[in-house]
Order: sequence, then structure tokens, then C-alpha cells
Amino acid sequence: MIAAVGRPKDQALAAAIRDYETRAARYWPIEIIEVKGERADPSTSAAAGAAMVRMREGVRLRERIGAEAAIVACDASGKSMSSEDFATLLMTEREKAHDVAFVIGGAFGLDGRLRDGAQLRLSLAPWTLPHEIARLVLAEQIYRAGTIIRGEPYHK
Repeated sequence: MIAAVGRPKDQALAAAIRDYETRAARYWPIEIIEVKGERADPSTSAAAGAAMVRMREGVRLRERIGAEAAIVACDASGKSMSSEDFATLLMTEREKAHDVAFVIGGAFGLDGRLRDGAQLRLSLAPWTLPHEIARLVLAEQIYRAGTIIRGEPYHK
């Protein structure tokens, strides 16, 4: 499962995301969950507004993910993995019959409770990525993991 805040606004980027999510679904059962992004209250300080946005988005994500899934928080400060290690992680979780929810926060990032309560924090890049780009990178890597597991030529 990929659980993300917001829908891609740029149509070309949205098409690329859909393409890789469709490709990835050939290898893994994938459910896409998009929750509404929150707007910051302009009457509060920037920090308080950002914290409130993250909290509200985190609640929405948690409600939609459910309690059974293992949460992987996509976070720049998380663990870096090679594509091969990521493929192994997905295969291991599949063999255990675990549902995995990859969670991507909105413009202000992920709520601390959701991020800190995750079974794994995964870095998609050492940089902070816009959430739409993070979703594209994640979808491509899930697809790539399927090709690695099956020994297909996509991953060279």
C-alpha cells in the first residue's frame, strides 16, 4: 500500500506516477490511498501551523492505513537501501504475509507520532523531496523490486 497526502497536481507527473504504480501492481498487490492535505492556519505561527498540519494529516493517514499494516515512513533521515536490499525487504514481508504501508507526508512532512511509530523509516534520497516526486521514486522502486525478484532485465 502507498499512502500519501494529496494527489499529484502536475498532470505529467501524475501520469508518470500512475504508470509506475500500474507496472508495480504486476508484481505486488498495491493499494493507493490518498488523503486530503491540510492548509496551515494563517493566524498561528509558522511552526505551530506546520505542526497542526502534520498532526491532522497523520490522523487521516493512520485512519486509512488501519492497525494491521506495518508502516514504512518515507523520510529523508531514514535508512538508505540499495534497490536489491529493498527488493529483499519486500519479498521478506510478502513471505510473512504482512501488509506494508509506505507512507508519504505532505508539504510539511510526516507527523512525528506516525514517523516515530513506524517499523522502518526509509530514505528515498538524502535530500528533501517534494511529496509528488517521492511518490514517483517509491513507485519506480517498488516496480524495480519486482523485476529484481523475477530476474527481469529492467534492473541492470
